[in-house]
Amino acid sequence: MAKRDFYEVLGVTRGCDEKALKGAFRKLAMECHPDRNNGDHSAELKFKEINEAYEILKDPQKRAAYDRFGHQAFEHGGGGFGAGAASGFASFADIFDEFFGDFRGGGRRSGRERGSDLRYNLEVTLEEAYSGKAVEVEVPTSTTCDACTGTGAKPGTSPKVCPTCGGAGRVRASQGGFFHIERTCPACHGRGEVVTDPCTKCSGAGRVSETRTLSVNIPAGIEDGTRIRLAGEGEAGLRGGPSGDLYIFLSIKPHAFFQRDGADIFCRVPVSMTTAALGGQFEVPTLDGGRSRVKVPEGTQSGKQIHLKGKGMPVLRSHKVGDMYVQILVETPRNLSRRQRELLEEFERDSNAENNPESSGFFSRVKDFFDTLGEK
Repeated sequence: MAKRDFYEVLGVTRGCDEKALKGAFRKLAMECHPDRNNGDHSAELKFKEINEAYEILKDPQKRAAYDRFGHQAFEHGGGGFGAGAASGFASFADIFDEFFGDFRGGGRRSGRERGSDLRYNLEVTLEEAYSGKAVEVEVPTSTTCDACTGTGAKPGTSPKVCPTCGGAGRVRASQGGFFHIERTCPACHGRGEVVTDPCTKCSGAGRVSETRTLSVNIPAGIEDGTRIRLAGEGEAGLRGGPSGDLYIFLSIKPHAFFQRDGADIFCRVPVSMTTAALGGQFEVPTLDGGRSRVKVPEGTQSGKQIHLKGKGMPVLRSHKVGDMYVQILVETPRNLSRRQRELLEEFERDSNAENNPESSGFFSRVKDFFDTLGEK
């Protein structure tokens, strides 16, 4: 039986590009794969046909030969491509490799595994978070072995291609028909290479353990929980593989005076009852190392906030600065002397509703409420 035209098999035009060719093959291969058409002999034959067609047309040189000579280019000793193509995609794993192989390393493992990412917890003061600073940290990690330059092989030797998997890093076991199981190569553990004469310093790992001192730049305005990534400063990869990353997790120590909310700073300041009643002033420290004078108006009530503009935290990666809020807490005097008690009692007798408008208003409303209940 004469073979059908390969372009006709895949349902594409002769001048189609690689993307259209791959898309057509993918669709047909998924539809006709024997694993999805159990017992359907016609699907199996069609699957072989589309695999053979795609195997030829995806290769620019083979495609050029086919366009010029047709099927005769691959018959009678013309390369033997037909038989290989017919069995080239025996499982879904093959189809996956065809389309996603670039992301998986092209079907061959490099033998160089990426190192692990590391985490370092760093605690800084609120003042350090305000101004920013450079901090040196000591990180226990693994670095590339300088004796073997990360290969894991004894100096003067080099790793060899794994004889079990041929360097692919994985092996296949047939389960009959077109169904195959793929697993990691047990000899090289997926690396594709084996070290027959390991480096004595690193025992073939290509890396050694040590403590590194790194300088970490803390930017001004960082918040609690900020994460800083230092690319390539993590654990060295196995046998020359790329290093992982180092993540610095920042936490801010509780402050003796200030509480932070975003870029704003809050400070609770207790003042005496007489200062709140008569008015006064005091100084508070600020995060820039200076002092700010705060005026307490006459008759200030507990809980009042006094706004100090521009005295808060800088906003990360911005020229903006938050504000500072001083909250007044009126302190009730305790352990009164006899004279102090007499003066306060005298003050209470001379007080009226104008001196205590909030309490007078509240208890007046309470009296009206009770009177209403009594009428019912």
